[in-house]
Amino acid sequence: MKKVILAVSVLLCVGLVIGCGPSPHKSSSPRSTSGVQKASVQLKTDSSGLTVEQKNVSDRLKNDNIPGAVKHLYIISPYSGDVIMYSTVKGKATSGKKRLTPKTVGTFGYSNSTSYYLFGIPINIGGDTQYTNEVLEDDGTYGDSMDYIFWWDTKGVYHQHFATGGQIIHISDVPLRVKSVGINITGVPE
Repeated sequence: MKKVILAVSVLLCVGLVIGCGPSPHKSSSPRSTSGVQKASVQLKTDSSGLTVEQKNVSDRLKNDNIPGAVKHLYIISPYSGDVIMYSTVKGKATSGKKRLTPKTVGTFGYSNSTSYYLFGIPINIGGDTQYTNEVLEDDGTYGDSMDYIFWWDTKGVYHQHFATGGQIIHISDVPLRVKSVGINITGVPE
């Protein structure tokens, strides 16, 4: 654990030195040209010390990892509002971008005349220690999820809603009441 913390600290320090210096095109003056001051607000937390947003993310991770859970997936036409497809989901729907291993591994570091310094997060792949600059997500995987919003309604029903260009995907932990479900059977052999 100490090695991981040290590796992350080194990555942050190197990032600050290399990529986060003042831009040659911007003034390093802290003054705002618009006269607007930075605002801050003190947020209330629950008994466990979490804000509402933190509690939602925590509860989503718990909800997504209930063994044997069943969810309900709806693919909805953004043009007609009709449900194109309905399916139950065992466990949870997972984005195709999720991975169990990082995409980028190697030996990251720099050398001076006598030593080679490695940095990154060590990961064992096939018995070899490799290093990655990717961080394991809260759900225990690498990679990104599709963009979506999630919420619980006033009845405690969990919803995830994905907005994409050609369809709308909605996932719920109980069935939704919808007008109709269309089934496309073209191309089915006779």
